[in-house]
Amino acid sequence: MTHKFAFVGIAGKPNVGKSTLINALIGEKIAITSDKAQTTRHRILGVKSTPDFQLVFVDTPGIHESKHVLNQVIVKHANQALLDVDVMLWVVDRKKQPYDDKLYQTFKTLNIPMILVINKIDQLNSKAEIDALIMSYLSLGEFEAVIPISALKETYLQHLEASILDYAYEEGPMFPDNYTSDQQEHQIISEWIREKILSLTQQEVPHSAAVIVESIEENKKQKTLDIRALIIVERESQKKILIGKQGEKLKQIGMLARHDLNKKFDRKVHLELWIKVKKDWRNKMQDVMRFGYGVSSD
Repeated sequence: MTHKFAFVGIAGKPNVGKSTLINALIGEKIAITSDKAQTTRHRILGVKSTPDFQLVFVDTPGIHESKHVLNQVIVKHANQALLDVDVMLWVVDRKKQPYDDKLYQTFKTLNIPMILVINKIDQLNSKAEIDALIMSYLSLGEFEAVIPISALKETYLQHLEASILDYAYEEGPMFPDNYTSDQQEHQIISEWIREKILSLTQQEVPHSAAVIVESIEENKKQKTLDIRALIIVERESQKKILIGKQGEKLKQIGMLARHDLNKKFDRKVHLELWIKVKKDWRNKMQDVMRFGYGVSSD
């Protein structure tokens, strides 16, 4: 049986479930998830390998109208990530929005086969409602396929995978069988801490925060992984919110992050968090680049 291979782009607006989808397709957590928009800030590469095929998924940050310099960099990053894929999944959810018309026109200029993935069908009430949503998107133009799914419930993912394989080509695997993501250790740690900030804070705090891993050290005596990380926010008021009354909020963030990191690295993690204010960092290109959100020109 011939082995198949493809690069698969995952794109769409913020908060449509792209990260949940890539985690479900890969079969493990490689992207953080949140009910808040603009969760993903980096391009994330995930790999699914079977004896018959290898699919390399490129999960892009949510494409949205840019306000801060950080957002402009994120959108540029997303667009660049789609240039070299073999097929693209445009992920949408429960209601067609006016911005979708602009996105469709943008994606069509890439000249990449496009599969429309309608996510969160578990939140729709009937097949008629799903059909009406499909028709609203078909009014935009043509797609190679339209696949309704629930990434959260892992419903109809096998249909989506079959559609993707129609655009794979005969080629051996590019990555080892046990390789699932290109994220480096410090990126995983940084993003998983930021995930807890997203889940435990509200209003302006989540999107004003960046996490920088200052050090990762093996403590052979204690048999722990010692991590020191810096949380950057834009205002003193945000710092106070993150610390919380008597430091309880920061302790909770650290506790939840450690729980996940203990499982990820299969050892006890000692995590030290501290917070620094860097005023208006999202609008300063130097800070955006310094905090790890630069986009390669390649």
